[in-house]
This record gives sequence, C-alpha cells and structure tokens, in this order.
Amino acid sequence: MAGVEQPGQPTTSAGWRDERGETALAQLDRHWVELLQELRVVQTGVQVLTGFLLTLPFQSRFEQAPTWQVVVYLVAVGLAVLATALFAAPVSVHRALFRRRARAELVAVGHRCAVAGLACLAGALVAVVLLVVAVLLGGGPGLVAGGVAVVVFAGLWGVLPFTLRRRALRTTRQPTP
Repeated sequence: MAGVEQPGQPTTSAGWRDERGETALAQLDRHWVELLQELRVVQTGVQVLTGFLLTLPFQSRFEQAPTWQVVVYLVAVGLAVLATALFAAPVSVHRALFRRRARAELVAVGHRCAVAGLACLAGALVAVVLLVVAVLLGGGPGLVAGGVAVVVFAGLWGVLPFTLRRRALRTTRQPTP
C-alpha cells in the first residue's frame, strides 16, 4: 500500500528497519524507555541504602568504631552517593538534550551511567556487608562475607550478563536455515 511502511522495507524517516520492523528512531526510543525502567528498579534501592548509610554516624556506637571500619563506612557512603548520582544523571542529560534530536547520545550516555552506577552500587553493598558482619562477628568474618559478596556480584552482574551476551552474539551471527 502506498504511504504505509512495511517491515524490512526502507522508510523515508530513518532509512531502514530492523528485524522488529522498527526504524532507528523507534529503536532508540524503545532503548531509552527500557533504560528508564531499569534505572527505576535500582534507583529506589540505592537511595534507601544511601539514606541509611548517612544516618550511621549519628548513632552513639559509631564513635567506638575502629579506624578501618570508619574507612570502610566512608567508602560505602562514597560509592552509594556516586551510584545515586550516576543513576540520576540520565535525567539531567535528558533535560539538557531535550528537543535537540540527540536520542542516540542520550541512550549511550544513559547506558554508560547505568553500568557505572551498578559497579558503584555493587562496591557499596560489598562494603556494607563487610562492615555489618565485622561489627557483629569480627573483622575476619567480615572480610570473608565481603569476599563472598564480591564473588556474588561479579558473577551475577558481570560474568553472567557477559556470558549471555557472548552467547547471543554467536547465535545471531550464525546463518539461519
């Protein structure tokens, strides 16, 4: 039909369509919406963590913490605050790029901020696990718990996604019968 774009056919607006029948702009819009949904999931949690961490120094027992625990605490606070800033940064970038036809840049920057924010969040959570277990059970168990947390986050947030990505790339490169 004249004037109706068909999947797989060139379009006048973006010049191409992908296997979903999306134009480049529609694909960028979908990626932006998916990114925002992912950020909403983690943003609340990291804000609660940050708020909790910011109240700790006002507890009377905190004054008795050894220097190394204060250092671990400060690392946790710094990483949690940085994660909060990174997860909120795409909103600021969106405001700056609003109506500038820069959706590709917005999605790319948002993606990088989300990845960096996840890394900071993982680091903050590892520090919190180390600190909590150390306060309750001692420094040795705290280090073990922190090490286990590193392995869990590295596995679930690093190794697993990259393994699945590599597998997906291999299957998309193979010719379909």
